[in-house]
Amino acid sequence: MDSVSSSSFISSTFSLHHSLLRRRSPSSNLLRINSAVVEERSSVTNPSDNNDRRSKPKNLHNRTNHTAVSSPAKPRPEMTLATALFTTVEDVINTFIDPPSRPSVDPKHVLSDNFAPVLDELPPTDCEIIHGSLPPSLNGAYIRNGPNPQFLPRGPYHLFDGDGMLHAIRIHNGKATLCSRYVKTYKYNVEKQTGAPVMPNVFSGFNGVTASVARGALTAVRVLTGQYNPVNGIGLANTSLAYFCNRLFALGESDLPYAVRLTDNGDIETIGRYDFDGKLAMSMTAHPKTDPITGETFAFRYGPVPPFLTFFRFDSTGKKQRDVPIFSMTSPSFLHDFAITKRHAIFAEIQIGMRMNPMDLMFEGGSPVGTDNGKTPRLGVIPKYAGDESEMKWFEVPGFNIIHAINAWDEDDGNSVVLIAPNIMSIEHTLERMDLVHALVEKVKIDLVTGIVTRHPISARNLDFAVINPAFLGRQSRYVYAGIGDPMPKISGVAKLDVSKGDRDDCTVARRMYGKGCYGGEPFFVAKDPGNPEAEEDDGYVVTYVHDEVTGESKFLVMDAKSPELEIVAAVRLPRRVPYGFHGLFVKESDLNKL
Repeated sequence: MDSVSSSSFISSTFSLHHSLLRRRSPSSNLLRINSAVVEERSSVTNPSDNNDRRSKPKNLHNRTNHTAVSSPAKPRPEMTLATALFTTVEDVINTFIDPPSRPSVDPKHVLSDNFAPVLDELPPTDCEIIHGSLPPSLNGAYIRNGPNPQFLPRGPYHLFDGDGMLHAIRIHNGKATLCSRYVKTYKYNVEKQTGAPVMPNVFSGFNGVTASVARGALTAVRVLTGQYNPVNGIGLANTSLAYFCNRLFALGESDLPYAVRLTDNGDIETIGRYDFDGKLAMSMTAHPKTDPITGETFAFRYGPVPPFLTFFRFDSTGKKQRDVPIFSMTSPSFLHDFAITKRHAIFAEIQIGMRMNPMDLMFEGGSPVGTDNGKTPRLGVIPKYAGDESEMKWFEVPGFNIIHAINAWDEDDGNSVVLIAPNIMSIEHTLERMDLVHALVEKVKIDLVTGIVTRHPISARNLDFAVINPAFLGRQSRYVYAGIGDPMPKISGVAKLDVSKGDRDDCTVARRMYGKGCYGGEPFFVAKDPGNPEAEEDDGYVVTYVHDEVTGESKFLVMDAKSPELEIVAAVRLPRRVPYGFHGLFVKESDLNKL
């Protein structure tokens, strides 16, 4: 990051860097990022076998930090001269050319409170059940993905830029263990071996033409000198998880999936980058949809060059079918999620996309991903088994910008589709000021024959990160479980919606608030008896991680989905803090055994 010719100066610069990052008082093993508590922990031998030997970090900001454990500390590799030089050049860029000037890319702001990373992995560690008991139907594992930067950022950093870390609570016969492991992506492994960040941050590393040219040139030099090979992938695998074709994948939409597995004792292993026998190229959505009836999985990829959208599927054995390029999407759109019905797939072309005009970037600065307020959002509907895009139909839906889809289904003998999704109000704040975003869940009906689109809100609350009973995906469902933004991306509770209520009614039928200073993440629904076709749709549990910002304690909550107040039936105290993250998944015991 600083560019100089003297190797001794480079060495002293990096000694200063590491002393600043690692400096701590004799009585404390804590680092600070603004108001965040970032814990460095001493090593513990077999922590899951002897919880009394866990190390306890000191209090900070009058908070009570709960007991924490870690895997044995491993020394950083020695930096080579080339790495020191590149890191010095990058520091010059971060300090003089493109410092983190906006809150959305300032690590002091982005990594505050429980958004701060944990700096080491956690091996399988026993958890304490502090309320109720874990029901037998939860035998398996709840795993949540999220960003956790391997290195504390020195320059611009966006929440979406962190390395993927999986937090898995393994439940067996009423007992639970927690394990936190990085997804061992190519990026993670290269940077761990190098001892410093190597690959640029996609969402925060290219702010305006000058910064883009500078970081682009540095990236090119790194590639030419063999620091890394982008052909091996640059993805973070930090967004979500999916289980299909008897494999568990950690996903991020800028790369191929990474196959992972849980061992018998609850540890997490990364198997590797997976290309489905060479048939999956470049990247895949982080939100594939598996049809619960046919076992097929539908997915897509999008990018900055035509075709901007490509649709594809995997059969029930996991064999990828041929691509269906969608050339009728004529500009690059931020297409994070989609929906399927029994017959169709539904894509949303929204007002967020790639800013392709270099003059705009030069004079206005900011990220290459931005909003186009002059663009009218559209929904595209295509048959799930279409051989090409000739059957794709587009419908303009002004003001309808969705990042996530909740569910969709066919009506009127397949002549209409219904979509349930949170509509992002003030879309321009999505990447820059998420705290100003209000997501209004709407029900949209498209008449595929007449082209008439009707829509109405089903709740006035700020709701997102919503899920349904997975057995009803693509079929008409009644209940939705959504995170309550307070403000986004913090989740202060969960709301249960009954979307079968009248068009002018607020559909909220139950809610659970986590309490003052407590915030959670995306809820997930787990059926009590998933193999019973006679079971009621909401007969199950809603699970999530919750963090208390006052006490510093993290918990795993199990709520009764049928209860009018989403009653807590079990609470598990976690052995250390679990940072806020993105999307999760419950994998039942029988499926874990197939991995």
